[in-house]
Formats: sequence, structure tokens, C-alpha cells
Amino acid sequence: MEEKNSMTIFDDFRIRRVFDKDKDRWFFSVVDIVAALIEQPDFKKAKSYWTTLKSRLKDEGSELVTNCDQLKMQSADGKYYKTDVADVETLLRLVQSVPSKKAEPIKVWLAKVGYERMQEMADPELALNRSREYWQTHGRSEKWIQQRMTGQETRNKLTDYWDGHGVKKGDEFAILTNIIHKEWSGLSVKEHKDIKGLERQNLRDHMSEAELIFTALAELSTRQIAETENAEGLDENKDSAVKGGKIAKDARIALEDKTGKSVITSQNFLPDNSKKKIK
Repeated sequence: MEEKNSMTIFDDFRIRRVFDKDKDRWFFSVVDIVAALIEQPDFKKAKSYWTTLKSRLKDEGSELVTNCDQLKMQSADGKYYKTDVADVETLLRLVQSVPSKKAEPIKVWLAKVGYERMQEMADPELALNRSREYWQTHGRSEKWIQQRMTGQETRNKLTDYWDGHGVKKGDEFAILTNIIHKEWSGLSVKEHKDIKGLERQNLRDHMSEAELIFTALAELSTRQIAETENAEGLDENKDSAVKGGKIAKDARIALEDKTGKSVITSQNFLPDNSKKKIK
């Protein structure tokens, strides 16, 4: 059984991963690991490098490629696609095939995140503390961090409802998320990310306090409406998503009318001086 997709960080590179409860181990996106190894932030270039390397390894008769699996992981557009993944043991061997000064640091890191997962299973509070420490390190205020964590709890309750009422993880979760987001904000998730200049980054990690609050309101409203109407399956939950998103939309418009300021902003936390940062 697979756990929900998640992210972890190596230097400034976000690494997609999923924990297989039956096999009791992490599987990481190979192209994300390769991107970190060659220090290539452009996803297409990192993917091209991995495609070339994979072909060479196949020609050499290497078992490394055979040991890679494919799992659905969330892409920059919010949708889920089959992605080459590998466990820590396979990746430790793969690292040797990539000339990189990051080889040794990433081997240490891979071993570390595997151990941290075992700790977090025994004490889930550790995962929350690590997230808090990461955001603090990257300049988030305590107020922002609290709102981000509260919003994530609201999100988790909604996806738990979907999971128990006939909505499939992956594409169907993404469809409903996009409906809610577009209804309250007037933008698809991808359009919102484009405004902020984001690519593979998590949109919520670059939202303002107001954007986080309205996202949470939309998802809270969606869940409570779905529970009241006992929504089952994708179609019925689509209806709840529209209704829940509209509640947040009406609140957003009312606030914007009073303040004369847009809730949606291009501000982000990217380390790029050309972008205005969120305060």
C-alpha cells in the first residue's frame, strides 16, 4: 500500500517521494535525485539527462534500470504521471554512475531521510517539527508557519473524506483540488503558479497569509458540504467542490471590495531578486 506523495529537500532541490507501507521503505523520483546531483533546476534538462543515462545503463546491461519502478507522482501542473522511482539501495548505486561533487552528500542524505521516516512513524510530531524548522530556515514568520500548518490539517481532513467516499487518489484528487481552487480564486492551480513564477514548487509554500486562509476556507467548506450531502464518488464531490469554493470566493470578493486590494498576489519566497518576496 502506498502512502500519499510527499516532498523532501536536498539543498534547494525538492525531491518527490512515496512511502510503501507494505515494503516499509521510501521510493524517490529518480529524475529529482538526478537534478540534485547535476545541480540542474530545469526539469526538462534533468529529465533529458536521466533519459540518456538510462539508455546508456541499459546498453551496459546494468540492473539499476531494471530495479527502478514506476509510480504516479504529482507534476508541476498538479496532475499525477507515472514517474521512474527507486528505493534508497538502488539510488545509492545509481549515484555512482553520475559524476558529481554532490555524490557523497546525497548518499548521506538518502540514508538520513530513510532513518527519519522510521522516527516519524514512531512519533508523528517529529515530522511537524521538521517542517516548521524548514520553513523557519527559509525565512517564514511564525504567523505564516502556523497558518500553513493549520491549512495542511484542513487539507488532510478533506482528502481523508475523499479517500473514504469513492474518490481515487491521484488524478481525481487533482481534479477536485483544481475545481476548488479555480472556484475561489478565479485561477487554476497552474495559472496561480504561473503568476508567482513557480515551476515544480509547491504553490502553498509560496502563498501569502491571505491566500492560505482562503484556500483553507474553500477546502473546509467543501468537506463540510460533502459530509452534509454525503457526497460519494467524483461527480458528487465535484458539486461539493464548486459549492465550497464559491463560499470562499464570495468572502474573497467582499474583502477585496472593502480593501481595494487583490487577495491573489504574484509574491513568492523564491530566492530571486527579480520577484518581490512575501513579508
